[in-house]
Amino acid sequence: MENELKAVEGTTIEVDQASAEAFISEKHIGERIKRLRLKKSMGLVELGRHTGLSASFLSQLETGRVVPTLRNLARIAMVFSKDLSYFFESEPQTIFRVHRKKERVRLPQTGVDDPTYFFESLGYMVPDRQLDPYYAEFVPMKDGHEVRPHVHTGFEFLYVLDGALEIRHSDKVDVLEAGDGVYFDASTPHSYRCAGKQSAVAIIVTMHQMQPSTAMSSMRPITNGAARLNGQPMPAQQFGPKVNGRPMIETTNGNASASKQ
Repeated sequence: MENELKAVEGTTIEVDQASAEAFISEKHIGERIKRLRLKKSMGLVELGRHTGLSASFLSQLETGRVVPTLRNLARIAMVFSKDLSYFFESEPQTIFRVHRKKERVRLPQTGVDDPTYFFESLGYMVPDRQLDPYYAEFVPMKDGHEVRPHVHTGFEFLYVLDGALEIRHSDKVDVLEAGDGVYFDASTPHSYRCAGKQSAVAIIVTMHQMQPSTAMSSMRPITNGAARLNGQPMPAQQFGPKVNGRPMIETTNGNASASKQ
């Protein structure tokens, strides 16, 4: 029996090209690369600059027309801070996550002493999510208090549940009431303000992916890569889960905490 086992262990298995391509196709490696790239709002040319691979090759790789080498996969994995094993792990099961009201964490606006809104993440337990939903409460502002516009990549949708909310988007100003919604390009400076004496409550959804045609077209770049509004630097922050300026992450017990990065 022992000799038989040694004979099997010493056997060389020949794998043909068709079998290798079938394995690559089964793992959806090209689709995984594309998802990583789009989540970072990165084009093929930019990914090519980071990896030393041509945009045309990367396009064929994402569509499954070429079989990647481990060296090429390693280059791509490093760009997105992933292990090489990421491309060969089993595909995750269909996402379905329930967020109970009693389990949510209420957090204040960060970076200010007197917050103008409080929010609760409705999707912090979903890994590799393509959008971030929030429940937000905007409180009446004190006289003389100014809201500073902010920007972030992607798009945003806001739906008012209660109260009145003023939203500024570039040079446009609108007041939304219960039942009103707005969809906009979040790379344009925007801000929110409670427009009544009672708090305004809204659902906000931010989407990560950004279309190339709208990529920061309304902004004027400066030397450090930030945007300017009326000659002043704009904060490039996304509405949502940050604690002390750090992204909120999921913990093992399902609660939210601050990233230590």
